[in-house]
Amino acid sequence: MNTGTARVAVLILSLGALITILKCSPQKPVLAASAPANSVTLDHPDAVCAGCHRAIYDKYERTSMARGSGVAMNGLIPGSFHHKPSGIDYRIFERDGSAWMSFSRGVGDPGGALSGERELEYYIGSGRHGRTYLYHVEGLWFELPINYYTPRADWEMAPAFGNATAMPAALPVDSNCLHCHATDVQPSLATARNSYAAAPFRQGGVGCSACHGDPTAHVALQGHGKITNPDKLSPTRRDSACIECHLEGNAVVYRPGKSLSQFVPGEDLDKIAVYFVRESEKTGGARATSQYEALLHSACKRAAGDKLTCTTCHDPHYEPTEAERVQYFRGICLSCHQSAQMAEHHPEQQDCARCHMPSRNTVDISHQQVTDHDIEARPADRPLQLAGMTDEVKLVPVGDVEAGDREYGLAYAQLAERGDRHAARTALELLAKFAQSLPAGSAPDVDVSVRLGYLWQIAGDKEKARAAYADALLANPYEPTALANLAVLDASAGQVQQGVRLLKRLIHDDPSRSAAGLNLAFIECKLGDGEDARELIQRLTMFNPDDPQLREFLLTGNYGGQHCALPNAKTAR
Repeated sequence: MNTGTARVAVLILSLGALITILKCSPQKPVLAASAPANSVTLDHPDAVCAGCHRAIYDKYERTSMARGSGVAMNGLIPGSFHHKPSGIDYRIFERDGSAWMSFSRGVGDPGGALSGERELEYYIGSGRHGRTYLYHVEGLWFELPINYYTPRADWEMAPAFGNATAMPAALPVDSNCLHCHATDVQPSLATARNSYAAAPFRQGGVGCSACHGDPTAHVALQGHGKITNPDKLSPTRRDSACIECHLEGNAVVYRPGKSLSQFVPGEDLDKIAVYFVRESEKTGGARATSQYEALLHSACKRAAGDKLTCTTCHDPHYEPTEAERVQYFRGICLSCHQSAQMAEHHPEQQDCARCHMPSRNTVDISHQQVTDHDIEARPADRPLQLAGMTDEVKLVPVGDVEAGDREYGLAYAQLAERGDRHAARTALELLAKFAQSLPAGSAPDVDVSVRLGYLWQIAGDKEKARAAYADALLANPYEPTALANLAVLDASAGQVQQGVRLLKRLIHDDPSRSAAGLNLAFIECKLGDGEDARELIQRLTMFNPDDPQLREFLLTGNYGGQHCALPNAKTAR
């Protein structure tokens, strides 16, 4: 095989890893460049609210929402565990006033020796259900691959990694995911979705402003200035303050240039994002944050209509203790079900939720259960309604929201990324139709262009895929999926140097992308730049120290069924 053919082949072999679309959409680009602050501090602007609202403030400070995130040392849960499938020992500990996580594996282990540690900056999770931590490397922020699970009082792997045979790749911190745990979440920089000018958020926990908006005018006028009271809003705007975090769906589509971190209380959430669910899943599909989806189908909601909302049963400023919980919620149930017969209903079982809102295992977070908000008179143990990849799925938006070809197309594209071939055909038809409807000369829609590129690519039309990715890069020159996949297509068309330039742009800004980095390193090796390739592999290893393909290529020069010996690499094939 000649050198040019080898370069093209390895890019094609890695296509499956490269064309994975990001799970959380990137933010509207912000151009800035500075390293994260060395000192770990967070603002606490809510203290000013206590001057007039002391009782509410004191109650709220004890809730899970208020304690949803913070400085790592302030929420350190020391512990350790051995993960048998990967052979790795993990440990969370304090050293010299800082929080740390270490990982190690012995020399004799089949996976090879491994050791390292991360200094932890912030924690995520109140600790009611669990907790994990954030760290940064070269200005990029990541989440640990391990979680503390409070119901078990134990450390274990993060969701989906329980059976991993290697330490998972670095998990990028996306502001769309942070907004439910922290306040004043910062927009990511243009270069990478987990790169921030400083800390990714400025206030720990869900602060007052998350539901009440900017308090500046209210405080300046001693309580007479504008402030948002969700109870006085229209039903959709009132509910938006809750469902921005308590609605997940099977797919979420962001409006052009929008992200959840931009949501302002008092607005309609559907101006930011549209959520879709499978029509066959009428109760949220047992997802951990599917409460609102299930509530919409409950008999209580159908009977009460807009009068019933999340805060009908949940005081956002107060969390009952375990000893108070049963009678607290029973009282709320009886406030609507007021008949004498209902008051005497099952006196031996005072916990209404135990029978009518049973806890069910979640399908997306291991070791956790969710209270079923599809309130039923006689709940049954029903199997999860999960459609297979061979079943044609119909998606419907949650709530009465406007959704067109763009929104439906992007939603079906998300199912296509998970291997649903029926959804891929639907997505391609809808997005191609939307793209054709745009006025001539209008700026490309980045999300649409990227997913059209992906859909054309898996459909085998390389030229249309190349054009779509090129459109995406015109609008956002840092778009990672477009950079990686266009590099594959350029190389397969014989434009290897152009593919190399695209990969270098991507890896320069985000060296945690191991699949793209491996392709670049292999090409450099084939071009005779062995030292550059070795240095690149070693840099990639800083972010993903246990990646089997990185280790194999570094040690043997083998990658994707091909071989290119790095300097000092073993010669075994």
